[in-house]
Amino acid sequence: MPRLTADDYEALANFRYLLRKFLRFSKDFLKANGNLSPEQYEALLAIRAFTSIGGLTISHLSERLQVKHHSAVNIVDRLAERKLITREVVKADRRRRQVQLTAEGEKLIDELAAVHRKEIRGRSTEMIKVLERLMR
Repeated sequence: MPRLTADDYEALANFRYLLRKFLRFSKDFLKANGNLSPEQYEALLAIRAFTSIGGLTISHLSERLQVKHHSAVNIVDRLAERKLITREVVKADRRRRQVQLTAEGEKLIDELAAVHRKEIRGRSTEMIKVLERLMR
């Protein structure tokens, strides 16, 4: 494995810094505009991304969020309590649950995702430069 240069360390540190800045923006924005945790936002985003196939199972959601199954269940429970998602039994396997956005959940994720996309676009030049340094 090739040795890392001072530039590599700087680029890695800058990449982590830029990610943290974005994640801090996201966490603060979500708390002020919907009172969601980052995990709940990510769950809504993943469910929205898979709307065309009828939503996600909780198992697929746990994979998308990179959390244990029981943690995904807790996230789903909180979102269902807020009426942002519904949970239905999968007909082919009654042990599984499919989650889908409600109209309220879809409206909220549309609003939140638009602001996140704008924020990423504003930071993208700097992030791309760091990624390009890391690709050399």
